[in-house]
Amino acid sequence: MWKRATKRSAIVMSILLLLIVSVLIGCRSSEEVDKQPGESNDESLTSLSYFTINNRPDSLKNYNEMAAYKKLEEITGVKVDFKHPASAESTQQFNLMMAAGDLPDVIEWGWSGVAGGPEKYIKEKKIVKLNDYIDKHAPNLKKVLDENPEWKKMIMTDDGSIYSFPFLRQDEVNMTFFGPVLRKDWLEKLGLEMPETIDDWHTVLTAFKEKDPNGNGKADEIPLLINKDNFTFNAFVGAWGITNGFYQVDGKVEYGPIQPQYKEYLTLMNDWYEEGLIDHEYIATDSKLQDAKVTNNQLGAFIGYTGSSIMRYMQLMADKNSDFSLTGATYPVHKEGEVPPFNQAEKAYNGIGAAITTSNENIEETVKWLDYKYGEEGHMLFNFGIEGESYELVEDYPTYTEKIIKNPEGVSMSDALAKYVPAGWSGPFVQAKAYAEQYTSMPEQQESIKNWKKGSNERAMPIVTPTQEDSTEYASIMNDVGTYKSEMINKFITGEEPLSKFDEFAETIKAMGIDRALEIQQAALERYNKR
Repeated sequence: MWKRATKRSAIVMSILLLLIVSVLIGCRSSEEVDKQPGESNDESLTSLSYFTINNRPDSLKNYNEMAAYKKLEEITGVKVDFKHPASAESTQQFNLMMAAGDLPDVIEWGWSGVAGGPEKYIKEKKIVKLNDYIDKHAPNLKKVLDENPEWKKMIMTDDGSIYSFPFLRQDEVNMTFFGPVLRKDWLEKLGLEMPETIDDWHTVLTAFKEKDPNGNGKADEIPLLINKDNFTFNAFVGAWGITNGFYQVDGKVEYGPIQPQYKEYLTLMNDWYEEGLIDHEYIATDSKLQDAKVTNNQLGAFIGYTGSSIMRYMQLMADKNSDFSLTGATYPVHKEGEVPPFNQAEKAYNGIGAAITTSNENIEETVKWLDYKYGEEGHMLFNFGIEGESYELVEDYPTYTEKIIKNPEGVSMSDALAKYVPAGWSGPFVQAKAYAEQYTSMPEQQESIKNWKKGSNERAMPIVTPTQEDSTEYASIMNDVGTYKSEMINKFITGEEPLSKFDEFAETIKAMGIDRALEIQQAALERYNKR
């Protein structure tokens, strides 16, 4: 009798417990339904989904492997789930993600290049306008911007919106890192001077092709590798005072590829291609194939970086070829003594930053988490890594250890540093002057920076954006123009299309609406100058 009663009591208690749990679950579900996007949870932020390109897939499968982010998780308790798009499809994946509206908590992206600019996504309620949040919850970034008003102007839209936690470069030494790279040892072996003019370059490239500078008795040297999408960037076309895109002359915006001078530039590229001075495989050459051509002692010149090219290749080749040496050349001109119209000196802000999306349910906490990187501790962590491992303080100067600069496993400084910090590329932090000083400490790097800085750069455009009203039209025009331009320029260079069709090419771009795009860019430049 007692056992039967006990059994009934147990059943009743079980039913009561189930009812209580159901009520609690129902209340929780109701709270979650009622809570609007952007409101903070009662609990502190514990996890974030974060969309960003993996800039060093050769060193990191995922940014969760990076020492700085591991340490940041220890400090803050915030776990980050990094979502890395496939590099070849990153723009497409970004556009699809933004169109669908299924957004992660944070998106780190080159926002200056998005169709319509970041203000478009603010008005569409996809990313958050951060001005008030920064004023109230980001004292570190606020201090940085208050002390550098020109930086604040750069990171705002024309409407005054701050849309991301920006990547900023602390000093001039951080802003020059890219340009024409040459085999310095080949120049010395062949008794050649550093090229300054277009004619000098022709002399050097011809010698690289014909005089066996790698000394293997084979005609396997590749004089110059160009890029299939950005071609020579502004390094060679700049000799004509124009660029591969938009530039300005005395405040008036122009578009390089439709100018008569662009035909002269393409004629040069086609001549060099026909002479075998430009790599005939350049369209199919990715970063891994370029690495192979450099380390196989074949490539004489290319467009590269101080760190991931000059330093990295010299470290990789140190044991293989002790004579191997690279250096950077000035942007070419037509006549000796001329000042190059362009150089490679970027602005403190390049448009990359971490935006918080409206899907984020813990905006204030995310702002505080991102702001940590702009404070003293975060600045040290994301530029130098872990004290005692990747750096030591030597008379208050953060000095990279031998694990970074002379890795015992033979890893280049670029690769070793990537395992600790993102300072070698970008992210939501201020890139330190001390990082750049050490990352470019080799004499060859110093010479390169000095050469790449030569030039006025007065015609370079600042980062501007169209209005929301103009954005769709502008994006449509430039998507069509960009695809057509790249396709045709490669055909002109390789000779698949004769240069007699250049005028037709320019007229086609005009028919696609480039004049309207120029109007939009002109208005955007004028708005920027009034910020």
